[in-house]
Formats: sequence, structure tokens, C-alpha cells
Amino acid sequence: MTDQEVTDREVTVRVARTQDIPGLVASSAGLFAEDAGTRDPSVDVDWPRRHGEASFAAALEDGSRLVLVLERDGQVVGHLMGSVTEPSPMRPVRSATLMSVYVRPAHRGDGAGARLVEAFLAWAAEHGAGQTEVTAYTDNADAIRFYERHGFTPRTVTLRRSL
Repeated sequence: MTDQEVTDREVTVRVARTQDIPGLVASSAGLFAEDAGTRDPSVDVDWPRRHGEASFAAALEDGSRLVLVLERDGQVVGHLMGSVTEPSPMRPVRSATLMSVYVRPAHRGDGAGARLVEAFLAWAAEHGAGQTEVTAYTDNADAIRFYERHGFTPRTVTLRRSL
């Protein structure tokens, strides 16, 4: 691989800014179309286009939320969103939830997604989380393997019945 090829594939993980919202919406739309849109007919795949701007704007203002972008050449090519929840009487441990992560297909396979997850895990630890969690569709074997490589293990299964 030449130096130019390495440079072309380099991406930066950073905290999202307000000007990233259009790219975040596009990234979220990609996730919805590729994941929920092919696996869950009850999900509105147009949600990111209709509500993503307001959702990301609110997340950027919320100190209990993390929004990261994966950037290449000034363009958002992926994202991660996470949150921290405070302990409760039922679950007396602070938890961090990886809510969504997406990397455009052209940028997969060279550790970009892993870098997003590593940044999330570091953020969770900095915020005192005693555990982290993520959900994935049971038939998304690639996502499950990805999360397992980062130390996540199955704990619960959600069963659903359509009426």
C-alpha cells in the first residue's frame, strides 16, 4: 500500500459539532436503511430524515450523551451515539448505552468502527459507568461479532410478536 492510499483511507474520530448535523442525519439514514430497514418492518426508515436534525441537536446539548463523528476529508462517513444513565434502586450502577454506530461501507474493514467503539468505552469509563450495553438484531451476525470482539456479551433476548 502506498502512502497516498494510507492517507486516502485515514479517518478521524472526534466529538460532533453543530455543523456536522447534516452528515449525522445522512449517516443515521444509512444505518436505518441498512439495518432496521432490512430487519424490522415496524421501524420507520424515514425517521432520520424527518426527526434526525432535532434529535442530534438535542443530543449535542445533553451532557449525558456522546455524539462522535468519523470524518474523512471534511465529510462525515460514520457516527456513534451513546448515553449514560444514572443508577436507580433497581439497577444501582451507572450504565452507558451505545445507542447507534454506523460506518459507511467504503470505510469498513480498516478499524474505523473499532476506533469509534474504543472512544465510546473510554468516555463511558470517564463518566463512571460500571457497565456498557448495546443492542443488535439477532439476525445481524456481523454486528454481534463486532460487539463481541469489543467485550460485549449477550445478557438478554427481546422476544416480539406481531399482532
